Amino acid sequence: QVQLVESGGGLVQAGGSLRLSCLASGRIFKINTMGWYRQAPGKQRELVATITNGGDTNYADSVKGRFTITGDNAKNTVYLQQNSLKPEDTGVYYCKMSIISGLYAMDYWGKGTLVTVSS
Repeated sequence: QVQLVESGGGLVQAGGSLRLSCLASGRIFKINTMGWYRQAPGKQRELVATITNGGDTNYADSVKGRFTITGDNAKNTVYLQQNSLKPEDTGVYYCKMSIISGLYAMDYWGKGTLVTVSS
């Protein structure tokens, strides 16, 4: 009933920028938190950044000062502005949202968008 679709990934040189977007659609009463996670080849999925519906943000140490997460609850969309990209930022980026579509909040994941940073 709820779908998340990411976009904006691609191939970029080190030092470049990308802006990722994730749109949620379906039966949505309220979005509690939005977040971005990534999974590099051969590694576990890790948290990149989260934002609450109150605007509180949290970042992984490795991206602080380079990435910015913003959310637009009216549009059911979360963004991740990525600046000063490094090769180690390469991976599949997934968005996750905690959404109330019935009586309870549930976590929903997108299918991911690939970011490749060349050196």
